[in-house]
Parts: sequence; structure tokens; C-alpha cells
Amino acid sequence: MTIRDIAARAGVTKGAVSFALNGQPGVSEATRTRILKVAKDLGWQPNSAARALSSSKSGAVGLILARPARTLGAEQFFMQLISGIEAELSKRPIALVLQVVPDLEAEVAAYTRWWSERRVDGALLTDLRVEDSRVGVLRELGIPAVVFGGPGHHDGLPGVWSDETTAMNAVVEHLVGLDHRRVARVAGRREFLHTHLRDQAFQAAVEQYDLLDGSTVYTDFSPAEGEAATRQLLSADPLPSAIIFDNDVMAVAGARTAAELGLQIPRDLSVVAWDDSILCQLTQPPLTAVSRDIEAYGAHGARALLELIEGAVPDIDVQDHAPSLVVRKSTAKARTRP
Repeated sequence: MTIRDIAARAGVTKGAVSFALNGQPGVSEATRTRILKVAKDLGWQPNSAARALSSSKSGAVGLILARPARTLGAEQFFMQLISGIEAELSKRPIALVLQVVPDLEAEVAAYTRWWSERRVDGALLTDLRVEDSRVGVLRELGIPAVVFGGPGHHDGLPGVWSDETTAMNAVVEHLVGLDHRRVARVAGRREFLHTHLRDQAFQAAVEQYDLLDGSTVYTDFSPAEGEAATRQLLSADPLPSAIIFDNDVMAVAGARTAAELGLQIPRDLSVVAWDDSILCQLTQPPLTAVSRDIEAYGAHGARALLELIEGAVPDIDVQDHAPSLVVRKSTAKARTRP
């Protein structure tokens, strides 16, 4: 008699049977009762070796990225984040199970499968949404989990976050100090919490400094959409004198596009990138950028998850080191246009 037989008789998935038989959350009480009755009627007896295995730790934690692979390959942020996570996990040693999926539905299905099969001892959640259904799923399953993002918006799950608001204020203040009055922004995906927080901070700064422009174009973070957004903004009349980009690859693509359109950086257009990288440093001119230690950010989240798995009660909202603005040659005084 196997879990497959019980699942077939009860009309549920093998994962649901595993949850019910092991006394784990993830199924309703009515479903659990039905599964246990079917198991009893079929004369199911637990395999002691399998039960011992299921109760032990897997020695791995999981990270699922619901983003197009083409954008992941281009963005330095995730490579640095994973590097920081791995640096902390390797001290134990504990493995990182990484999976790329097309959407949130597939991500939730992967969490459910991982937990039912005990493939991971916990999970790291990234790309937090303003209204994020994954948080409730992780809580219901009972998976130890730590969120990259916040503050708040993760229903009591421990989280590590970076101050997007203060960073955006520093960027706009820098540009205003250079007499820029028409500032535009190429943002990431609208549903992400960090995009939302930057939106709020940017619009507040536009109002505070009485700027003449505050246009925002949303993208998928890819260089192609960064280029398209830049062309859209630079087709306006009058032109923005500065553009803030939500990641490094879009900033580089945007700077190249501006040059193709005959604009000289920074004489005609100032450019600021979010999350400094080697790309920002090697581009000519080097790009002014928001800088933070992303590897330390990843290590911080991994460390909090390991403490949680070991039974500690971590802080719910932990602010990581504050980002700083690194000023380079892509920003200069706004040019007075006729």
C-alpha cells in the first residue's frame, strides 16, 4: 500500500496525502480526516525508515525566481544576491536549491511540492508584491521562510529590506542640486513592492521640489524595454534633462540609446542607475548609481533563515545597510535649453 493508492482512493494529490499522514499543515481538517480514514480502511502502515527520513532535515533551502530567464541572465543583482546567499550557506554546509519558473502559480506549486517531498528545510522569498499571495501559501504550508523586501507586506514572515525611499530621495536631491527640473524615470514591473515604494518616493520628491516633469515608464527590467522606454521619454517635447533607471542594464541601454539619438551624456542628459555594478563603472561615461552591498543583503537573509530553521525567533523586519549614491560622470548641471 503506497501514498499513490491512498491519493487515488481519496481523490487528492500525493502531496496532500503526505501532509495529512505526517501531521503537517497544507490541507484542510476535512481533507485530512478523509485521507486518514482512507489510509486506515486500506490498512496503510507507515514505513519507519521513510518516516525517520521525512522528519530529518534535508540540508537545503530553496529560492524560486518567477522571472523571464532572459532578464535574469542580464541582471547583476540576482547573481550578487545568490553569491551572498551561497557564501552564508556554505559555512554549514547547506545547499541552495534554485528554480526559475514562468509565473507565481508555478512558484506556489513548486513550494508545495518541495515541502511535501521535504526537499528543503526553508525558503527565501524575493520580488515581494504589494499584495502577495505567496506569503499566505508559505504561512499555510508552515515552511520556515524569510522575505527579501519590506517593510511590512509579508504578514508576519521575517523580512530583510533595503530603504528604497531614502535612496530615491538622495537621487532626486542630487539632480535638483544640479538644476534639473525635468526628471523622468524608467521603472521596473509595477506590481513589485520595491517599484511601488520608489514610485511613492519619486512622486513625493517631484511635488516637494516642484519639478516640471515626473514621467515614469514601466518595463520588465530588460535592456530591450529599457531602450524602448528611453526612446519614448526622449520623444517628448520638451525633453527630460535627467532619467533615473531602475537597474543597471536598462541604464546602460538607455545611455546608448540617447547617444544614438544624438544626445551627449551628461551635457544633454544626465543618467542615474539603480544598483551599482561593474557595468556602471565601465560604461563611458561611468554612471552615477545607487550602491548597496547586495552580497551582504543575500547573506543577511540566508542567515536569518538558518536561525529560523534552527528554532530561533528572528526579528520580523530587519533593515539592511542603507544604500548610498555614488556620483560619477553621467550626471552634470542641467543644460539650459531654448
